[in-house]
Amino acid sequence: MTLFVLAYLAGVFTIATPCILPILPFVLARADTPFRRGGLPMLLGLAFAFAMVASLAAFAGGWAVEANRYGRTIILALLMLFGLSMLFPALAERLMAPVVALGSWLSQHAERRGRSGGVAATSLLLGIATGLVWAPCAGPVLGLILSGAALRGPSLATSLLLLTYGLGAATSLAASMMLGGSLFDLVKQSARWGNILRRGLGAAVVTGAGMSELGFDTSLLTRLSAAGTNHFERSLVTILRDPREMGLNIARPAAAAPTLSGPLGSLLKAPQWLNTRPLQAGDLRGKVVLVNFWTYSCINCLRVLPHVRAWAEKYKDRGLVVIGVHTPEFAFEKEVGNVRKATALLGVDYPVAIDNDFRIWQEFDNEAWPALYFIDADGRMRRQVLGEGEYDDSERLIQQLLSEANGAAVTGNILPVTGIGPQAAADETDLYSGETYIGYAKARNFASADGVSADVPGFYRPDARLPLNWWSLGGTWTIGSEFATLNDMTGRIAYRFHARDLHLVLGPSVQVQAVRFRVTIDGAPPGTSHGSDVDAEGWGKVRDARLYQLVRQAGPVGEHIFEIEFFDAGVRAYAFTFG
Repeated sequence: MTLFVLAYLAGVFTIATPCILPILPFVLARADTPFRRGGLPMLLGLAFAFAMVASLAAFAGGWAVEANRYGRTIILALLMLFGLSMLFPALAERLMAPVVALGSWLSQHAERRGRSGGVAATSLLLGIATGLVWAPCAGPVLGLILSGAALRGPSLATSLLLLTYGLGAATSLAASMMLGGSLFDLVKQSARWGNILRRGLGAAVVTGAGMSELGFDTSLLTRLSAAGTNHFERSLVTILRDPREMGLNIARPAAAAPTLSGPLGSLLKAPQWLNTRPLQAGDLRGKVVLVNFWTYSCINCLRVLPHVRAWAEKYKDRGLVVIGVHTPEFAFEKEVGNVRKATALLGVDYPVAIDNDFRIWQEFDNEAWPALYFIDADGRMRRQVLGEGEYDDSERLIQQLLSEANGAAVTGNILPVTGIGPQAAADETDLYSGETYIGYAKARNFASADGVSADVPGFYRPDARLPLNWWSLGGTWTIGSEFATLNDMTGRIAYRFHARDLHLVLGPSVQVQAVRFRVTIDGAPPGTSHGSDVDAEGWGKVRDARLYQLVRQAGPVGEHIFEIEFFDAGVRAYAFTFG
């Protein structure tokens, strides 16, 4: 239940973000109608349309992304026509084309007829159109909902969460609409000022539609929104998660749970262990336990690892037991040999439980990679941290739990930990690109005039005019649900990004030993901005299935076109991540 409260509050506070600006004119354009017949139907239409589009983005694959790309243009054209008809009322009377008639109907039909049903229907349709335009604007809470949907598959609960998010936004927009209605009441007595206000709103509608069509809502305004609201929304995620729904147990003076019951006991059911013999109850009884859910190709997991390794080494002689639970995201991460090799390369020498069937994940009711669970010596869950950050607070809690267990103070300086290569902390101030999957099950922002040919070879032409955070393929590829496979001896992937680091999860097919590739940034070798897996000329090889760091900008971070060209068939591309 608390997750629904979280989604609702996150929606409410979108009113404070720049991303909401393009749709405010559409909302205020109905402020001069009675709220029950005008504002309420519009806002409900907005919420339902938003939930519908976001649900399709989560479940329907690449075709839904492509349909939304072109469908937005049609909707924006209609909304712009609606604004023009407010600016120039005579336009709707002079032009008889069906599309123009629809724009006229949206702005004037209900007022001429004076029927409440007509007003409500007009507002509902305008709300649906506005919801379709607003759908690409999303924050961390919405990302959490969609990530859970991708993991668990389609469900009514996910769609209801998305609808709750939309209703939260509708609530704050309703307040704006009421304020706008008060303004209309002040000018009603003067036809001159009323016409000026109506035309001003019409101009705002046209401007908002133009901004959305040019991509300001999904690039510039989304970046400004992220900078201003991510911290607040992450705080909501931390504070409001429901203990049963989100796996969070906040420290409380509860009676000690029976030893090794519940989630802690589920660790003993792991079918296979790395770096240790299978753990028994005696290995954990009376110990402070830190459980880290991770998977080795996850960039967020990699950036947490330096801190977990440091705690494991620093406090192992004081009673701390660190356990990594490796729960795979991609199929290649289910191969124990791959995990064993990755743990060695990453310096993970504490016990790792293999959780390919997600049994331990489900026992902890976990929701994300990475996730840290802090369990005291009595077997009680004392804290959960999803994602990166809060490292100092986490180490202080470790010291507190060890002090409680030992009956004597466990202290020590909390020193900064610095990761190397992909394990280095992200540059949050210049991070405007997010995780992007290539397999059609979760793909978004794929620029292809011909759409996606799912599970069969298809020839794709590169797009030279990529908007920010859109990507394209070049050559013959087979796009599967999880990854795309290159069928030709050469092929390309391009991405317009804005971040310090760019990573790509890659792997060779079974028949291929290594795949040569070369990386360019804006058509030139990366030079000092090369990642740890390429040289200054951009050359590298895919030998193992893992995350490859391809770009680390050495100078000021900006928006660039990244391109990787492969020179052998059989490479598999899974997902972009950034830092």
